[in-house]
Amino acid sequence: MVPQLKVEKENYTTIDNFFDDMYFKNLQDIIMNQDQAKQFDWHFVSHLNNKQTESDNSSYFARTIYDQEPMHDIYEMFKPLYQLFSIRSLIRIKANCYPATENLITHAKHIDYPDTHKGAIIYINTNNGYTILEDGTKIKSIANRVLFFDASKPHSSTNCTNTKARFNINVNYF
Repeated sequence: MVPQLKVEKENYTTIDNFFDDMYFKNLQDIIMNQDQAKQFDWHFVSHLNNKQTESDNSSYFARTIYDQEPMHDIYEMFKPLYQLFSIRSLIRIKANCYPATENLITHAKHIDYPDTHKGAIIYINTNNGYTILEDGTKIKSIANRVLFFDASKPHSSTNCTNTKARFNINVNYF
């Protein structure tokens, strides 16, 4: 296993090589459908968030894994996150798939939930997409990186242009 690289700033923390190799490879295979025996059903979402304008036709695929209760069989795989992320109460786990386009598109800023809570983004694959925090900081999408931040503050996502799609998992919790 590659040693973890931790970067702590005032409003966020990133940790590279967060999960052990075997766990992360299994997670990556499921989310990116590398192992056809473990089908992961994606749902088309025509609007990225409620701040999207009518002229923005960005869309993506998502799958809610947990929302007040387990919503998908792979929820069991996420139980170790309770300890790893110090979760007292889970709000939601959602996987995202942003298909590549010719140009990199920055999506409208949004908050996940209005009440102050913690957010973690698990980056599933490396690509040229990123997350933009409230202060303009760009967090690159690097496989097995986790970003911890206040998801009740405005932030935005992008798609990618250099791989078939940008995959990540959002975890919202107290």
